[in-house]
Amino acid sequence: MSITNMMVNPLKREHLDKIKDINASYFTLNLEDAIAKSRKKEALNNIVQFLSKKSSINRKIIVRINPLDNGGVEEIKALNNLDFFAIRVAKVKSRSEIEKALKLIRDDKEIHISLETKEAFYNIQNLRVDKRFTTANLGILDLLNSFKLTQSILSIDNPTIEYILSKFLLDCQSVDILPVSFMYQDYKNIEEFEAWCKKEKLMGFRAKACLGPKQVEIANKIFMLKNRDINRAKEIVAFFEANSKNGENGVMHSEYGFIDEPIYKDALLTLKSIK
Repeated sequence: MSITNMMVNPLKREHLDKIKDINASYFTLNLEDAIAKSRKKEALNNIVQFLSKKSSINRKIIVRINPLDNGGVEEIKALNNLDFFAIRVAKVKSRSEIEKALKLIRDDKEIHISLETKEAFYNIQNLRVDKRFTTANLGILDLLNSFKLTQSILSIDNPTIEYILSKFLLDCQSVDILPVSFMYQDYKNIEEFEAWCKKEKLMGFRAKACLGPKQVEIANKIFMLKNRDINRAKEIVAFFEANSKNGENGVMHSEYGFIDEPIYKDALLTLKSIK
């Protein structure tokens, strides 16, 4: 299953109204970087009003708050009793911030983070202090700034970027955190966005941040499992389990070659990803 997370500016009420018509997995209502300090209260009020009537929308909503020590605590308190899926905390550096957020956020909500600091980047595996912390979103522009690297190195074949993506992916996967690859901000450059999606899928990502409906459409298409892959996985699972009952855990399949337990486990993983 493809997972797309579309960023929405809550100052644009027309954007909020269009959420119901867009086929993204999640919608993140942004209170952080893209909202000027002078308009953060306005944005928060718009979100509160929107969530108060959300029952007719039937979409998974995430609210991206500001850092806890810079307005985030107050934003959680204003939002906590409303109906939405998760809080996303910005600029996290340490597990103590995760622990603090967990104490503030109602038990029926997930906690996500924006991974934007060098401290969090080198500490991902120690940040998962609770099962409600499920998702990390790679904020690559802020992360590069944290390392004192310019955005000019953000190109599809740059080895430093490949290292960042690989480490982020594997560290998250190792502790059952969903890694969401970064949002590509040049929304008019469809060709390069497609190239990034194809590269990230090849690397093993299945979740992508999106800026607008067109990016959602493209990411859904690229990250979606093909029918042939699903059918192959189903056939391998059925074939292995049938032979395993007869005490054979390694058997030659006429189409897919030698099937043993590692191949079977990979097929199970494929089928699990579409649920």
